[in-house]
Amino acid sequence: MKLRPLHDRVIVKRLDTERKTSSGIVIPDNAAEKPDQGEILAVGNGKIQEDGKVRPMAVKTGDKVLFGKYSGQTVKVDGEELLVMREEDIMAVVE
Repeated sequence: MKLRPLHDRVIVKRLDTERKTSSGIVIPDNAAEKPDQGEILAVGNGKIQEDGKVRPMAVKTGDKVLFGKYSGQTVKVDGEELLVMREEDIMAVVE
């Protein structure tokens, strides 16, 4: 990957959601909601606190996480849409 997040930021790839309902109806791309789950591709070193110490990240590369629908900043890298967000925007790790 050509991106290395700084401080308490992470790079997340959204996980694809099901495009078909249980009854078999296919949902077009423009009507589908953005998924709120993703996989962490890269993490920064951690948040720099007021005393100058670095608090390590609670998440790691490969974790599957939940985040808000409008969290993060969308960027395109090598034709792939990724999210850059702060660690505090992550609500949970899916285990």
